[in-house]
Amino acid sequence: MRLQKVQDALNKKNIKFEYTEEDGCGSLDFMFRGLKFHVWEYEDNGWGAETNIYAAGRSEDIDGDYEKKISAEILSWPDMINN
Repeated sequence: MRLQKVQDALNKKNIKFEYTEEDGCGSLDFMFRGLKFHVWEYEDNGWGAETNIYAAGRSEDIDGDYEKKISAEILSWPDMINN
């Protein structure tokens, strides 16, 4: 299972997600406040992830410790209120 730090952040925020894995790369798709988000991992001369968590309408590549960066952003989002 890949993208475990990101999955942990989503679970902590109580955000439901779909996880798939293909060719050893993890992929997460989820909704938050009515917007669709994704984290798609890749291995292209080094590991990284494409995501739109910073701006829902625009994807960008995150390199380096991408799981830490993406998880920190998700954890900064407001908590969902469950009634």
